[in-house]
Amino acid sequence: MTKINYQGWELEHFDNSKNFRNYQNDLIKNYIRGYTAEIGPGNGENLQLYLDRVEKVDLFEPSKILFENLQSKYHDNQNVLLINKEFPLTPNTYDTILYLDVLEHIQNDLDEINKSFNSLKSGGKLIINVPAFQHLYSKFDEDVNHFRRYDKKSIKDLIQNLDHSSYQMKYYDSVGYLLSLISKVFLNNYKKNFHQKIKIWNSLIPLSKVLDKLFFNLFGKSLIIIIKK
Repeated sequence: MTKINYQGWELEHFDNSKNFRNYQNDLIKNYIRGYTAEIGPGNGENLQLYLDRVEKVDLFEPSKILFENLQSKYHDNQNVLLINKEFPLTPNTYDTILYLDVLEHIQNDLDEINKSFNSLKSGGKLIINVPAFQHLYSKFDEDVNHFRRYDKKSIKDLIQNLDHSSYQMKYYDSVGYLLSLISKVFLNNYKKNFHQKIKIWNSLIPLSKVLDKLFFNLFGKSLIIIIKK
Protein backbone atom coordinates (compact mmCIF):
# COMPACT_ATOMS: atom_id res chain seq x y z
CA MET A 1 0.00 0.00 0.00
CA THR A 2 1.37 3.40 -0.98
CA LYS A 3 0.11 6.89 -1.77
CA ILE A 4 -2.12 5.90 -4.71
CA ASN A 5 -5.30 6.65 -2.72
CA TYR A 6 -3.71 9.48 -0.79
CA GLN A 7 -5.83 12.64 -0.97
CA GLY A 8 -3.36 14.98 0.72
CA TRP A 9 -5.92 17.11 2.56
CA GLU A 10 -3.21 18.41 4.91
CA LEU A 11 -0.85 19.55 2.14
CA GLU A 12 -2.56 22.89 1.59
CA HIS A 13 -1.66 23.79 5.17
CA PHE A 14 1.95 22.60 5.07
CA ASP A 15 2.61 23.90 1.55
CA ASN A 16 2.27 27.43 2.89
CA SER A 17 4.75 26.79 5.71
CA LYS A 18 7.59 28.63 4.00
CA ASN A 19 9.81 28.89 7.05
CA PHE A 20 9.83 25.12 7.46
CA ARG A 21 10.28 24.48 3.73
CA ASN A 22 13.24 26.85 3.62
CA TYR A 23 14.80 25.29 6.73
CA GLN A 24 14.46 21.83 5.23
CA ASN A 25 15.86 23.04 1.92
CA ASP A 26 18.89 24.57 3.66
CA LEU A 27 19.74 21.11 5.03
CA ILE A 28 19.63 19.33 1.67
CA LYS A 29 20.28 21.89 -1.08
CA ASN A 30 24.02 21.21 -1.38
CA TYR A 31 23.37 17.53 -2.12
CA ILE A 32 20.82 17.91 -4.92
CA ARG A 33 22.32 17.86 -8.42
CA GLY A 34 22.16 16.38 -11.89
CA TYR A 35 19.40 14.06 -13.05
CA THR A 36 16.92 13.96 -10.17
CA ALA A 37 13.82 11.99 -9.22
CA GLU A 38 11.38 13.10 -6.55
CA ILE A 39 9.03 10.43 -5.27
CA GLY A 40 5.61 11.58 -4.11
CA PRO A 41 6.11 15.31 -4.73
CA GLY A 42 2.52 16.17 -3.78
CA ASN A 43 1.71 19.63 -5.11
CA GLY A 44 5.32 20.28 -6.12
CA GLU A 45 6.18 22.88 -3.50
CA ASN A 46 9.63 21.43 -2.83
CA LEU A 47 10.47 21.37 -6.53
CA GLN A 48 10.34 25.16 -6.66
CA LEU A 49 13.24 25.28 -4.19
CA TYR A 50 15.67 23.05 -6.11
CA LEU A 51 14.59 23.12 -9.77
CA ASP A 52 17.25 25.64 -10.72
CA ARG A 53 20.02 23.36 -9.37
CA VAL A 54 19.27 20.21 -11.37
CA GLU A 55 19.59 19.26 -15.03
CA LYS A 56 16.18 17.63 -15.22
CA VAL A 57 13.74 16.01 -12.83
CA ASP A 58 11.26 13.13 -12.96
CA LEU A 59 8.27 13.51 -10.62
CA PHE A 60 6.64 10.20 -9.67
CA GLU A 61 3.21 10.94 -8.15
CA PRO A 62 0.80 7.97 -8.01
CA SER A 63 -2.10 9.99 -6.55
CA LYS A 64 -4.41 11.04 -9.40
CA ILE A 65 -5.56 14.22 -7.64
CA LEU A 66 -2.04 15.37 -6.81
CA PHE A 67 -0.79 14.44 -10.28
CA GLU A 68 -3.44 16.69 -11.83
CA ASN A 69 -2.27 19.52 -9.57
CA LEU A 70 1.30 18.97 -10.80
CA GLN A 71 0.13 19.04 -14.41
CA SER A 72 -1.47 22.43 -13.89
CA LYS A 73 1.86 23.80 -12.63
CA TYR A 74 4.57 22.08 -14.66
CA HIS A 75 3.09 20.63 -17.85
CA ASP A 76 4.97 23.13 -20.04
CA ASN A 77 8.35 22.85 -18.28
CA GLN A 78 10.67 20.85 -20.55
CA ASN A 79 13.00 19.97 -17.66
CA VAL A 80 10.20 18.31 -15.67
CA LEU A 81 8.73 14.91 -16.56
CA LEU A 82 5.46 14.09 -14.78
CA ILE A 83 4.76 10.39 -14.19
CA ASN A 84 1.47 9.19 -12.70
CA LYS A 85 2.72 5.93 -11.18
CA GLU A 86 4.85 4.51 -8.41
CA PHE A 87 8.62 4.71 -8.73
CA PRO A 88 10.02 1.72 -10.66
CA LEU A 89 13.48 0.18 -10.40
CA THR A 90 15.67 2.01 -12.92
CA PRO A 91 19.24 0.81 -12.26
CA ASN A 92 22.10 3.35 -12.24
CA THR A 93 19.97 6.21 -13.57
CA TYR A 94 19.77 9.14 -11.16
CA ASP A 95 22.24 11.47 -9.48
CA THR A 96 19.71 12.35 -6.77
CA ILE A 97 16.53 10.72 -5.49
CA LEU A 98 14.28 12.55 -3.03
CA TYR A 99 11.68 11.27 -0.57
CA LEU A 100 10.47 14.34 1.29
CA ASP A 101 7.84 13.27 3.83
CA VAL A 102 6.87 10.27 1.70
CA LEU A 103 8.55 7.11 3.01
CA GLU A 104 6.20 6.97 5.99
CA HIS A 105 3.32 6.54 3.52
CA ILE A 106 4.85 3.38 2.02
CA GLN A 107 4.09 0.10 3.77
CA ASN A 108 7.12 -1.84 2.55
CA ASP A 109 9.75 0.81 3.15
CA LEU A 110 12.64 -1.67 3.00
CA ASP A 111 11.86 -2.70 -0.58
CA GLU A 112 11.34 0.96 -1.52
CA ILE A 113 14.73 1.97 -0.12
CA ASN A 114 16.51 -0.89 -1.89
CA LYS A 115 14.79 -0.04 -5.18
CA SER A 116 15.64 3.65 -5.03
CA PHE A 117 19.23 3.06 -3.88
CA ASN A 118 19.83 0.69 -6.80
CA SER A 119 18.42 3.36 -9.13
CA LEU A 120 21.23 5.76 -8.19
CA LYS A 121 24.40 6.19 -10.17
CA SER A 122 27.66 5.60 -8.33
CA GLY A 123 28.25 8.66 -6.15
CA GLY A 124 24.54 9.53 -6.23
CA LYS A 125 22.59 10.72 -3.19
CA LEU A 126 19.42 9.34 -1.67
CA ILE A 127 17.81 12.14 0.38
CA ILE A 128 15.00 11.26 2.77
CA ASN A 129 12.95 13.37 5.15
CA VAL A 130 10.61 11.58 7.58
CA PRO A 131 8.59 12.38 10.69
CA ALA A 132 10.64 11.51 13.77
CA PHE A 133 9.97 9.37 16.85
CA GLN A 134 7.31 6.70 17.01
CA HIS A 135 6.20 7.91 20.46
CA LEU A 136 4.82 10.98 18.66
CA TYR A 137 2.60 8.82 16.42
CA SER A 138 -0.89 10.28 16.74
CA LYS A 139 -4.37 10.40 15.26
CA PHE A 140 -2.99 12.89 12.74
CA ASP A 141 -0.43 10.34 11.49
CA GLU A 142 -3.17 7.74 11.20
CA ASP A 143 -5.50 10.11 9.33
CA VAL A 144 -2.87 11.05 6.72
CA ASN A 145 -1.88 7.41 6.10
CA HIS A 146 1.44 7.30 7.93
CA PHE A 147 2.45 3.71 8.61
CA ARG A 148 5.12 4.77 11.08
CA ARG A 149 7.51 7.44 12.32
CA TYR A 150 11.29 6.96 12.41
CA ASP A 151 14.33 7.41 14.59
CA LYS A 152 18.02 6.99 13.82
CA LYS A 153 18.05 3.35 14.91
CA SER A 154 15.14 2.37 12.67
CA ILE A 155 16.83 4.09 9.73
CA LYS A 156 20.13 2.34 10.43
CA ASP A 157 18.27 -0.99 10.42
CA LEU A 158 16.63 -0.04 7.14
CA ILE A 159 19.85 0.83 5.31
CA GLN A 160 22.27 -1.64 6.91
CA ASN A 161 22.50 -3.84 3.82
CA LEU A 162 22.96 -1.01 1.32
CA ASP A 163 26.37 -0.71 -0.30
CA HIS A 164 26.70 2.93 0.69
CA SER A 165 29.96 4.80 0.94
CA SER A 166 28.65 7.19 3.61
CA TYR A 167 25.50 8.47 5.26
CA GLN A 168 24.45 11.19 7.68
CA MET A 169 21.34 11.77 9.76
CA LYS A 170 20.06 14.77 11.69
CA TYR A 171 16.99 15.54 13.77
CA TYR A 172 15.63 19.05 13.39
CA ASP A 173 12.70 21.27 14.40
CA SER A 174 12.84 20.94 18.19
CA VAL A 175 9.90 23.33 18.66
CA GLY A 176 7.83 21.16 16.32
CA TYR A 177 8.73 18.15 18.45
CA LEU A 178 7.49 19.86 21.63
CA LEU A 179 4.29 21.07 19.96
CA SER A 180 3.61 17.58 18.58
CA LEU A 181 4.10 16.07 22.02
CA ILE A 182 1.78 18.61 23.64
CA SER A 183 -0.84 18.05 20.95
CA LYS A 184 -0.78 14.28 21.40
CA VAL A 185 -0.99 14.39 25.19
CA PHE A 186 -3.41 17.27 25.77
CA LEU A 187 -5.51 17.87 22.65
CA ASN A 188 -8.46 15.60 21.91
CA ASN A 189 -9.29 17.20 18.57
CA TYR A 190 -6.17 18.14 16.61
CA LYS A 191 -8.25 19.37 13.66
CA LYS A 192 -9.78 22.22 15.64
CA ASN A 193 -8.14 25.45 14.41
CA PHE A 194 -5.67 23.26 12.51
CA HIS A 195 -4.73 25.99 10.04
CA GLN A 196 -3.97 28.43 12.84
CA LYS A 197 -1.87 25.85 14.67
CA ILE A 198 0.21 25.27 11.54
CA LYS A 199 0.74 29.02 11.14
CA ILE A 200 1.94 29.34 14.73
CA TRP A 201 4.30 26.36 14.33
CA ASN A 202 5.72 27.78 11.12
CA SER A 203 6.26 31.18 12.74
CA LEU A 204 8.38 29.46 15.42
CA ILE A 205 10.78 27.79 12.97
CA PRO A 206 13.44 30.51 13.50
CA LEU A 207 13.37 29.61 17.20
CA SER A 208 13.69 25.93 16.27
CA LYS A 209 16.84 26.69 14.28
CA VAL A 210 18.43 28.29 17.34
CA LEU A 211 17.34 25.55 19.75
CA ASP A 212 18.44 22.80 17.37
CA LYS A 213 21.97 24.15 17.56
CA LEU A 214 21.84 24.61 21.32
CA PHE A 215 20.67 21.02 21.81
CA PHE A 216 23.04 19.63 19.13
CA ASN A 217 20.10 18.27 17.10
CA LEU A 218 19.40 15.60 19.72
CA PHE A 219 15.68 15.63 18.91
CA GLY A 220 13.20 17.18 16.49
CA LYS A 221 9.88 16.72 14.74
CA SER A 222 11.67 15.58 11.58
CA LEU A 223 14.66 13.45 10.64
CA ILE A 224 16.76 14.10 7.53
CA ILE A 225 18.87 11.30 6.02
CA ILE A 226 21.44 11.65 3.22
CA ILE A 227 22.94 8.44 1.84
CA LYS A 228 25.73 8.39 -0.73
CA LYS A 229 26.09 5.37 -3.03
